[in-house]
Parts: sequence; structure tokens; C-alpha cells
Amino acid sequence: MKNFKLNESDILSNQNWDFPTDTIYGPGRIKEIGQLCQNNNIKNPLIVSDSGSKNLSFIKNLETLLSEKDIKCSFYFEISPNPRDDEIAKGCAQFKNGQHDAIIAIGGGSAMDGGKAICLTVNSEIPLWDLEFEQTPKEITKENAFPKIITIPTTAGTGAETEITAMVTHLEKGMKFCIWHPDVRPLFTLVDPELTLELPSNLTAWTGVDALVHSIEGYCVPGFHPLCDGAAIESLNLISKSLVLAVEEPQNLLARGGMIVGSYLGGISFLKGLGNVHSISHMIGAEFNTHHGLTNAIVLPVVLRYNLIGMEEKVQRMSEAMQFENHSVDSFIKNIESILDRVNIPKSLSEINVPEDCAKRIAEKAMLDQAYATNPKKASLDELEAIVLQSIKKAR
Repeated sequence: MKNFKLNESDILSNQNWDFPTDTIYGPGRIKEIGQLCQNNNIKNPLIVSDSGSKNLSFIKNLETLLSEKDIKCSFYFEISPNPRDDEIAKGCAQFKNGQHDAIIAIGGGSAMDGGKAICLTVNSEIPLWDLEFEQTPKEITKENAFPKIITIPTTAGTGAETEITAMVTHLEKGMKFCIWHPDVRPLFTLVDPELTLELPSNLTAWTGVDALVHSIEGYCVPGFHPLCDGAAIESLNLISKSLVLAVEEPQNLLARGGMIVGSYLGGISFLKGLGNVHSISHMIGAEFNTHHGLTNAIVLPVVLRYNLIGMEEKVQRMSEAMQFENHSVDSFIKNIESILDRVNIPKSLSEINVPEDCAKRIAEKAMLDQAYATNPKKASLDELEAIVLQSIKKAR
């Protein structure tokens, strides 16, 4: 692979974008959060984050920055790595009891999904599962308008900051579902690469490969969508230059910037859809509470081997974007596997305690997932079960 480098003057300079949502990007821009809240008449936000972030410095820093502008807040940390319906209900109760006027969702994808799910349900009083993606959207009036929501990513992985969809685990069914409403978007997202400097190397790798998967799967979804496809290709370009460096040099702000912008673009790319890496990973996460990015990373090579034959033109464009030298399907998969090896991704789901006897059950559930419908090849139950089983035994 050729040694192409990131453009420092681009990655480390402040930028404001208004697509797909108002975006405030740049190192250190978290310092603007108090003034931004004031500008938008936010006086008492509920800060939603995941349980693992409670004692991290960005939480205390956020509280301090808000208090400096006389903005009070409270915190809701009861969000699991795979957010659950009961946790969303508790968050809604805290929002109402605290008379909050907005939500700031800060953290990784689970924190932002949790915050977005609370936003979608707390004022609308629409039952959570009536907001499932394939349901007809319910009417929202001024009387039950969605609260303002701000998204702040602290990992470079999910791209969840760019829009309002949220993945939530249905406890009774042991499945994940996507919830959303077309009439709401984040008020703005604040994307500050300095917030990712604390991220340990393993989480940098897991979330970083998650971003890689978003861009590969989004780009491979059939259909003409040049906005999403362009975002996917630029995402792959940035990730190929940044991921290994961010894992091996955690304090490298240039690499952190490349990754968080690559992740952001990955979030745009999969507005077009995803594929069977995600349909499988969603259901494994719902049953076994595995880390979403790590699960995606393990499953990725098996799905690529199933999907990419016959997609030579798209593979070449992805390979070129990632600066690989040989652009064949086989070489592309091997190069992806080399990256997974370099960032220490386990070689099978069995290494993260996913048992073989769940393969058929996971495959059946995966066929009900929204991402299954947009996979570039329609897998039968037997084929999907074989993919799951191979991922459990030896994915690469």
C-alpha cells in the first residue's frame, strides 16, 4: 500500500458544515458548547451517556463548560452498550421529572442512540416500537414536539451523530430494531477529535472498524445515490490513512481527526442502507450484549467473501480509495483482513463467547433486520446460517 498522508491543514482546522445536519468540527471546539446552548435558548439539558463514560473527563468537562454559562443540567448514564427499551423509558422519566428542555447525547454510538431514542419518545408519547423504521410515521404537533437534541461523538465509529435513527434492543424479543421519525434531526452535532484522545487502543480499533464497515456496506448497497457513495469513498480514503495510526499512536491528533471525519462520512454513507454484517451483528448484540463495532469487525470478512464476487467495479473503486495496489476482489478482502490483524481484531465470534448453537436462531432474526433487505445479494436462511456459523468458528 502506498504511503499517502492526511492533509494536516484540513484535518486540524475548524470547519462548519450544514450537510447532513449542522456540524461544528475542529479540535477543541467542545469549549463552545455553553455559548451554543445559550444561542439556542437551552437552559436545562439532560446529558445522556453510557454507563462506561460516567467517570471520564469529558463528562466533568462538559458540566463545567455548561455551568460557566449558567446552564444547569443533570446526567443519565443508564445506557447499556446495546441500549434497551427499559433504559429508554427510565431516561424519559428523568427528563420529565427534571423539567429538561433539551438533550445532549455524548459518547459512543450507544450513548447517542439512547439520547436519540429518549428524544423521539419523551414528548411525543408515541410508544417506542410504533417508531420502528418500517412503520408509518405518526403525526407530530406543536403540543408534542420533539425536544432539541445535540449529538457529540467521543468515539470515531458509528457516525450516529449525523442523523436521528437509533438502534434499540427489544428485551422481550431479544432483537434490535431501528427507530426514527422523519421530522427530527439533531439541532447540531459537535465533532471534536480531541474528545477521542482518551479512547483506549482496543476501543479505537473496534469503533474504527465499525466506521470502515459502514462505508463498505453503504457503498455496496445497490442503487444510485451519489451523495452517499461519495461520502463512502472519502470515508474509506480517510480511514485507510488513519485507523492503524490512531490505534498505534493514540495521542496522534491528526489520525484522530482523520478517523472522526471518516466515521462521520460513514454515517452519511449508510443512509442508503447497510448489509448482512449489520443484520447479523445487530442480533448477536441483542442476545449476547457484545460490542457492536467488534462484532461487525469479526463478521466482516465472511460477508465480504459472500457479497463481493460480481462487484468488481465497486471493489476497484473502494480499493483505489484505500490506496491498495492490487484491486481484485481477493486482494481487497486480504487487505481488509490484514488491517483487522494489525489492529488485533479476534478471528472468530467464539473468542467473544458467541456459541455455535445460536447460528440458526441468529440467522432467522437477521432476516428480519432492516439491513438484510439492502444487502447486495439476497441470502437464503441456509446461506445466512452458514455465514453466522463460519463467523463463530473461523471468520478469517
